[in-house]
Amino acid sequence: MAAQPSIKQLKYLVALAECGHFGRAAEACFITQPSLSAAINELENLLGAQLVERNKRQVLITPLGEDVVSRARSILHEVDELTTMAQAATEPLSGPIHIGVIPTIGPYLLPDVMSQLKSGFPKLQPFLREDQTSKLVSLLAAGKLDLALIALPIEENWLEEFDLFEDRFVFACSPDNPLTKKRHIEIADIKDEKLLLLEDGHCLRDQALEVCQKAGWSKSADFQANSLSTLVQMVAAGVGSTLLPEMSLEVEARRPDSLKIIPFENPVPIRRIGMVWRRSSARKREYRQLAAHLRDSLTAQKQANVA
Repeated sequence: MAAQPSIKQLKYLVALAECGHFGRAAEACFITQPSLSAAINELENLLGAQLVERNKRQVLITPLGEDVVSRARSILHEVDELTTMAQAATEPLSGPIHIGVIPTIGPYLLPDVMSQLKSGFPKLQPFLREDQTSKLVSLLAAGKLDLALIALPIEENWLEEFDLFEDRFVFACSPDNPLTKKRHIEIADIKDEKLLLLEDGHCLRDQALEVCQKAGWSKSADFQANSLSTLVQMVAAGVGSTLLPEMSLEVEARRPDSLKIIPFENPVPIRRIGMVWRRSSARKREYRQLAAHLRDSLTAQKQANVA
């Protein structure tokens, strides 16, 4: 039987493709540069083809090498899934788990989520990554994340969704805004407001725009923020008004003298908060159990706070 490429050789090739440099790839794999170079040479000899173009300036992956790298990623992912499946069978919901979260959820929900994970699954070792939805989806596809905590829905059929709760929107404005005379406002009341929004790429921006469209709004401000904190500061400075998710208020609305919060009348605009994971994951049953635990715990906590 002909010799087969080893898992290590495939791992080194993928690292080289991602780093574009033998030295950096060797560091990422915790081996010496000569050892990594020798392993790549052995892989090329084994396959009888050149996978890497080497020169003094850069490392280039050949067209065939790109195909091999793509297959190698899939193989390495399957090996990881095999290991994970075996671990899950012996001790479910334990060991490392990589969770992604979007910026408009992370600062406000993660403390509660981490507390619930620690109490419900003490042998779990969470590793967190905050980024925009599109990046988290790419990391899920690459197998670098196990779960993501995002706003739903997500238009990816290969991802399984699990609803956790609904997060209501509120209207935030400066104290001198005429709408502060009302205890509640209709969505239509904001149609003439100068609204500040997050920059493109944030799903919260798209959700806020949906609310604005229902109001017949068309008066935008020449300002886009990359965080809710910046939006709040600009509103407090009288630049405009905005829509905030209710979960952010405990952190972002601490200065009632400079920021007024007005709830909406029914039907209150909302965003759906949930978790997603790959449908093909060997641990999907565990993820459903984890998500159900979070849903029930967060719901009970919210009800207790209201009471």
